Amino acid sequence: MLIREATARDWPAIWPFFHEIVAAGETFTYPLDLGREQGRDWWLLASPNRTVVAVDDAGTVLGTAKMNNNHLGNGAHIASASYMVDPAHSGRGVGRALCQYSLDWARAAGFRRMQFNAVVETNAHAVRLYRSLGFEVLGTLPEGFRHPTEGYVGLHIMHRAL
Repeated sequence: MLIREATARDWPAIWPFFHEIVAAGETFTYPLDLGREQGRDWWLLASPNRTVVAVDDAGTVLGTAKMNNNHLGNGAHIASASYMVDPAHSGRGVGRALCQYSLDWARAAGFRRMQFNAVVETNAHAVRLYRSLGFEVLGTLPEGFRHPTEGYVGLHIMHRAL
């Protein structure tokens, strides 16, 4: 698996699973009807932030991550990131590789910590992955997320030092 900078040419490969994940409404706080162009604008970040794709040997996009400063001004030393793995390629270590890549990117860019603002507590796979990489739950906003089948569930704020 290769992780490389994403370009606008990657969007047609990202969009189908991005749209599937967002429309499912189980893990992201994005509008369920987020359109293709607005989704692209939200996901493909300009420098100094970064968006990457994980690809296999054939060049197939397996997943993607966006990495950015979480705050501005005197909080600009805190990074954040978001990840999406094509469900057709889940369970192959793509999410772990993207998360580790983002941690390495943030450290090299001079950030001191990484913070995730809204990890849906019922997203057990992501919570388990983040914990295994050293993230801690700082707190949970009760009923901060309206899950389509579980109802109102909490949103974790997670962080780790870099």
